Amino acid sequence: MRPRFSIIVPVYQAEACLLPLHERLVRVLDTLPGGFEIILVEDGGRDASWTTIEKICRSDPRVKGVKLSRNFGQHSAITAGLDRALGDLIVIMDCDLQDLPEAIPPLYAKAVEGFDIVLARRSTRNDPIFRRIASRAFYALLGYLTDTPQDAAIANFGMYSRRAVEAVMSMREHLRYFPAMIRWVGFRSATADVEHAAGSDRRSSYTLRKLLHLALDVVLSFSEKPLRLVIKLGFALSFLSIVWALVLLLRAVIVRQSVPGWSSLIVSVWFLSGLIVFVLGVVGIYVGKVFEQVKHRPLYIVEKTVSVEGNEKRP
Repeated sequence: MRPRFSIIVPVYQAEACLLPLHERLVRVLDTLPGGFEIILVEDGGRDASWTTIEKICRSDPRVKGVKLSRNFGQHSAITAGLDRALGDLIVIMDCDLQDLPEAIPPLYAKAVEGFDIVLARRSTRNDPIFRRIASRAFYALLGYLTDTPQDAAIANFGMYSRRAVEAVMSMREHLRYFPAMIRWVGFRSATADVEHAAGSDRRSSYTLRKLLHLALDVVLSFSEKPLRLVIKLGFALSFLSIVWALVLLLRAVIVRQSVPGWSSLIVSVWFLSGLIVFVLGVVGIYVGKVFEQVKHRPLYIVEKTVSVEGNEKRP
């Protein structure tokens, strides 16, 4: 029987969270109409998360486990889960219980109003202050560079219709960021305010280096605005150089003042050389992303699965 709900949970070094997560999900989902499945995708962690997932799968046939061969990243793990989801309504949530299972019914209440995309908006964020500031800065920059509204209180957590998810899954680009992709596909969307719980004791897998790398990938994957900004910068520098050349010419012809050139010449050469290297770097990064895409490598590799026979899909 086709389940009504599919719950996709990417897992990375979260063995302590999995048993309480499963217990609370089952308690909540049993109150909703229709069956459900829970898909736990283990993303190449070094702890005993997969062993715990196997135990949960053996005790509850509604839980399915997918183990990736290495750490492909959260959004590739989400993709692996979505590729195997059978439900008409799909929920994506983190494994650390900051996304509360008890928030799923309010999302469902909004979805039955006819919305294909219901985004969980965290009314309060129980994250460290540095993470909140960095998140606001990232979404502000992303919104500016992609010319789309972004909300730092919204992440992956939400409920999505089958057709919205299938539209996202038709996008097989190598660099993936689910919040931007689900907004890009359109369809009717709404938000539902939910509580954001305090994080567990486990250390976040997103270090500062990983967050900066993710931010760069997202900006370059979903926007060509950096290239347009570089073009505008080039025009601005050309205009300023013409103005400065006219100023020097007037000083030499009208005021008859000698114009010392060595210092300004060296500064200009170094400045323009650095600018050229910067522009080539931006273009080179875009070329590198194109190179990654045209190799057509799989988005992820599955090492083993539990209870997912019959809904395997090609990565």
